Amino acid sequence: MSFSGTYTALITPFRDGGIDVPAFQALIERQIAAKVTGIVPVGTTGESPTLDTEEHIEVIRLAVEFAAGRCEVVAGTGANATAEAIELTEAAEKLGATGTLQVCPYYN
Repeated sequence: MSFSGTYTALITPFRDGGIDVPAFQALIERQIAAKVTGIVPVGTTGESPTLDTEEHIEVIRLAVEFAAGRCEVVAGTGANATAEAIELTEAAEKLGATGTLQVCPYYN
């Protein structure tokens, strides 16, 4: 994969203790209307450290669904635990993300 253009690191909006799906969809639509090359859901800007694995995968699924092929989706799948990072990366691939973004684990 070769990167060029503009990729927006998305926030993950929350409401009442859960993901605010309508707000997330509106955020993605705004990025697409602005003609970004791609979006980056669930990186550290997207609150990935605060999400459990199920929520993390759901945000990736929603991003791919809402983007609907109109822009690239580079899903944040980094984690401190190698097994979790692998699980998230495999899920992102299965869900149709264009690519994944890894982070170096921080010192605990």
